[in-house]
Amino acid sequence: MKTLLASGLLLAAMATGAVADEMVYAYKVGTMEVFTLVETRSTGGTGILVNAGDAIKRYLPDGKFPLEINAFLVKNGGKNILIDTGFGGAIIDEMRGVGVAPEQVNTVLITHTHGDHVGGLSTDGVARFPNAELFLSQPEQVWGNGNAATVAALAPYAGRWRTFKPAAFFDAAVPVADGITAIAAFGHTPGHTVYLLESNGEKLLIWGDLLHVQAIQFPAPEVSVTYDSDPVAAAATRRQILEYVAREKIPVAGMHLHYPAIGMVEKSGDGFRWQAK
Repeated sequence: MKTLLASGLLLAAMATGAVADEMVYAYKVGTMEVFTLVETRSTGGTGILVNAGDAIKRYLPDGKFPLEINAFLVKNGGKNILIDTGFGGAIIDEMRGVGVAPEQVNTVLITHTHGDHVGGLSTDGVARFPNAELFLSQPEQVWGNGNAATVAALAPYAGRWRTFKPAAFFDAAVPVADGITAIAAFGHTPGHTVYLLESNGEKLLIWGDLLHVQAIQFPAPEVSVTYDSDPVAAAATRRQILEYVAREKIPVAGMHLHYPAIGMVEKSGDGFRWQAK
């Protein structure tokens, strides 16, 4: 991957959205600066789909789709907030490129504890973000305790991480940082959490792994993936959130959406369609 940045490129990013080789994307939510950080790009296959029926033939006849792993960096009022960590590879250089070293991250918010979301927390037992406070939903922490890799990733943050109980989607959301609230989106994992950013009347919902295969799961949200711990609950949560953001016209960002991974959801028949920013 090419080395990203320099202040001139960052200024261009804030004007145009894209930075260098389209591995970083800049977006504004009121006074917040939000950066899509692309950890990896690959090609996925439809073998991961559950109960796809004729959706593959209809929406993805070649059986392959682009698959990204993304994290999101939020700059807000002098604070640096990282939402998920990827594997801690490319995103570290990308963060440095927009002026944030790992030591300058104040808060890490975790959507769930799959490896491509918490794998970057630590290396060889050492915290990658040594000055950050870590937030993780209580049901996800309990579930993650059954996975040795998750336990190892979290261990260096002992004494510096907090659990919370995220609000049900239509209840009052739980604040976890200035302008950021946590909302339950269970199904993909037992404690999967989405984060709503709000500033100066503008919003952005960062929805973690609400969906993986956008060519199919937007028009057919009933289709789940093998990674979902509860495919039925994941499908119900997906439809609920898609209905909400489409109705309220709230921009969304996702860890497996295609670059720039930020856009709008619109109702389309019995399903939905996606419009990237």
